[in-house]
Amino acid sequence: MLYFSRWKTYMILATCIAGFILMLPNFLGRDTLAALPSWYANTRVSLGLDLRGGSHLLLEVDMATVIRDRVEGLVDGARQQLRTANIGYTGINAGDRSVTVQLRDPAQTDDAVKALRQLASPVGGGPLGGGQPDLTVSVDNGVATVALSEQALRDRATQAVEQSIEIVRRRIDETGVNEPTIARQGNDRILVQLPGVEDPDRIKRLLGTTAKMTFRLVDTGADPNTGRAPPGSEILPSSEGDRFQQKYVIRKRVEVDGATLQNASAGTNPQTGEWVVNFEFNSAGANRFAEVTKANVGRPFAIVLDNKVISAPVIREPITGGRGQISGNFTAAAANDLAVLLRAGALPAPLKVIEERTVGPDLGADSIRAGLTAVAVGFAMVCVYMIACYGLFGSFACFALFVNIVLTLAALSLLQATLTLPGIAGILLSLGLAVDANILINERIREETKKGRGVFASMEAGFSRAYSTIVDSNLTTAIKMALLFIFGTGAIKGFAVTITFGILISMFTATVLVRLMMVTWLRRTRPAVLPV
Repeated sequence: MLYFSRWKTYMILATCIAGFILMLPNFLGRDTLAALPSWYANTRVSLGLDLRGGSHLLLEVDMATVIRDRVEGLVDGARQQLRTANIGYTGINAGDRSVTVQLRDPAQTDDAVKALRQLASPVGGGPLGGGQPDLTVSVDNGVATVALSEQALRDRATQAVEQSIEIVRRRIDETGVNEPTIARQGNDRILVQLPGVEDPDRIKRLLGTTAKMTFRLVDTGADPNTGRAPPGSEILPSSEGDRFQQKYVIRKRVEVDGATLQNASAGTNPQTGEWVVNFEFNSAGANRFAEVTKANVGRPFAIVLDNKVISAPVIREPITGGRGQISGNFTAAAANDLAVLLRAGALPAPLKVIEERTVGPDLGADSIRAGLTAVAVGFAMVCVYMIACYGLFGSFACFALFVNIVLTLAALSLLQATLTLPGIAGILLSLGLAVDANILINERIREETKKGRGVFASMEAGFSRAYSTIVDSNLTTAIKMALLFIFGTGAIKGFAVTITFGILISMFTATVLVRLMMVTWLRRTRPAVLPV
């Protein structure tokens, strides 16, 4: 326990120096960091929302839209199934959660029920399948009713929220926000925390846009100014970028779905210099796009985003490469935002901002100062106690505590972890846990000295007997922190991470670094009595 080879000594010193180097970028100014290599300058601890400032948003998924989309899909599906089965009907009406079909011939009731039941899909069956149908079909006085089941409504809500979280995460990642917090809250809400966001309005626009893009043909035979669209068509306005707010009569049938897009990027038109969005389909979308443009040369083809027409260019020739371009009086920011939305995908339903809070950078700076003051005061108090109780060996422990803080910050910087106020509290608490090991060692050495053992024997026995106790206490704390990290969220995880790093590093500083300093002092001075 008291022998250190030369290479072990060098490794210990190298670890301490490396920790100091990795920690250093956190305390350098922007001008200094700009002159350093990027791989080193970016090795920093990210500050959380409570320290850096930023935006806190609580979003709500519009479940009414989710149900309405499903019901509208049932209308088209019911019409197609009845036509395929040669079953006559006089009308199809959509309700809040059901679709009613007025049958022409009551004798075809059984056939109609059989055809409409094919619209159902299993829900609630788990990974092994065997779920119940999501639709119930009933007939009363020649009127067939197709209704969504309660299980279907719950499953639709769960899927909508989970899919929305994934889409929100993609959109946030595209903006380059560091360490965002995106979590489900309740049945239909999503919590979004964005540290360091300087333009929260842009983020709200990105998250509040459904970004459901479709490619549809324009009905050139109808006049949008009449206010009435022929069957199978609808009147849609132009996008907000068009100052004339032109209206179009658009076919309801989706020729190409925006879900088949695999890439989108902002760029400029080399001929006009205006900003455009270049897009690319996957193989299925490219084939369908080629078929539609080949069959409709000379007709306007509308690009519809969230029920607004971005542009409606005329198809001059078949487009077989699977690539296209969207123009529409874009600014650079608008083109980039649209490209982000198309790459991330469309939301299953609109998101409404029901709560918004902004943490200013001044408040974050105050929190940082308060946290650093707490750590400094705690460190000073611990050092005073250790030196008062253990003298020289207490000063060794204080130096080890300083190295513990340095190595903890270095580990967090290396992982580019996010530091929050609970994380600073974790660092402060880890100081107390780290000094416990030194107290155990010094007390053991003191006991052995009182028994009349020699200097080397007392120190050897002190470290040997305290080691198992230190390992046991730190291991139990690490297990508790692991549980907090697994089952906790946000700030709880940050607290668990800093505590875990602190206690793991304390095993090195308390039992290795302090031992090296004690042994070095012991071999150089050869004291007759230990100063404990």
